[in-house]
Amino acid sequence: MADEMHGGDAAAVCLPRWGAVVPYQGSVTWVVVDPAGVVVEPIRRFLADFVARGRSASSIRSYAYALLRWWRWLAFAGVSWNRATSAQVRDFVLWLSQAVKPRRHRRTKTLLSAGTVNPITRKRNLGDGYEPRTIRHSNAVLRSFYDFWCDAADGVLVNPVPLAKGGAHAYAHRSPLEPALPVGRLRYNPPVPRRRPRSIPDQRWNELFARLRSNRDRALLAMSVSNGCRASELLGVASSDVDWGEQRVRVCRKGSGAEQWLPVSPDGLVWLMLYLADLGEPLAPDEPLWWTVRRRDRGDGRRRQPLNYEALRAVMRRVNAGLGTNWSMHDVRHTCALRMAQDKTLSLRDVQSILGHQHLSTTAEIYLVEHDDEVIRRVLTHLAERQLRPAAPAPAAGYDSGVLDVLFGGGTS
Repeated sequence: MADEMHGGDAAAVCLPRWGAVVPYQGSVTWVVVDPAGVVVEPIRRFLADFVARGRSASSIRSYAYALLRWWRWLAFAGVSWNRATSAQVRDFVLWLSQAVKPRRHRRTKTLLSAGTVNPITRKRNLGDGYEPRTIRHSNAVLRSFYDFWCDAADGVLVNPVPLAKGGAHAYAHRSPLEPALPVGRLRYNPPVPRRRPRSIPDQRWNELFARLRSNRDRALLAMSVSNGCRASELLGVASSDVDWGEQRVRVCRKGSGAEQWLPVSPDGLVWLMLYLADLGEPLAPDEPLWWTVRRRDRGDGRRRQPLNYEALRAVMRRVNAGLGTNWSMHDVRHTCALRMAQDKTLSLRDVQSILGHQHLSTTAEIYLVEHDDEVIRRVLTHLAERQLRPAAPAPAAGYDSGVLDVLFGGGTS
């Protein structure tokens, strides 16, 4: 049984390939089905409530996969979903921290580089295991799922995902007549190392840009590096969202869903014009701006398809394979943000607005940092200057060195 498993046994657990995440017709765009293809109703009802709270289709898919992993763990443990305890959650986290992610296809090209640091970008390649952020996301999904069923009072009385004990209480000055509210981080959340944003140096950027194969890809990256918008926001741009006269583009912000106009560099607009000329046919105002280069037959003739996130990741993979790097679209966003943060003509409030951060402290905490290379350069200069300083002369005979230290405010050697 999983509740009797010790930490050392977690790596040996092989979960059954139980069920799957599949598209679904209706308001809930993704659901979890069991091995017989039957929709798992507790998950579907939770995801329906999730949709009603205004969450995006990508978030629905992410939550569905997190719950599928949990259901597979319950199948291994032989425990019903509404009888799970914190012991099962604890052992599930232990398994996630040591397990190897299942793959549909055998890893070939990146087998030796998994988990290592790229010598050019100095970024760590993703490994074969679950990252701490993935485990924390899984815990948050489970906590939210069981909160929903605790509120529904339909057989679940206690949330099996516990909160950490101790620490300051956010409601220390509440009235004693009011019920205590549980606050704090989740107990089994692993620590996440804080990583500084890494920009792409100008020389590396030129190499990356030269490797792009089409005007579409050049327009995408030129637009992204000029305003720092996220890849999902950029892919959601329609033809009518480009304001050529004002040199700006309208995006729908991730999370809030708010519309915002962002600037586009002249180079970005030039590449965009060349890409639209390559399409050979004008786009309707409500059509997506970005399309695949190749035409595919999906049953209605050979047509271009709207460019999605996976296709954009494939573009970056091709470029990285040629350069021996591991740059990502989020590195392009960091590059834009750090360039703006280091520009003395722009205020921090300007950078916050362009990046779409809700709080100014988020922008300051992430991007107002000293670059490691600059700090190292200054310290090396300091050490070199110390080597070049002339040695202080020894005190003349008859003088006490301790008295001279007090008199001149320092040592004599």
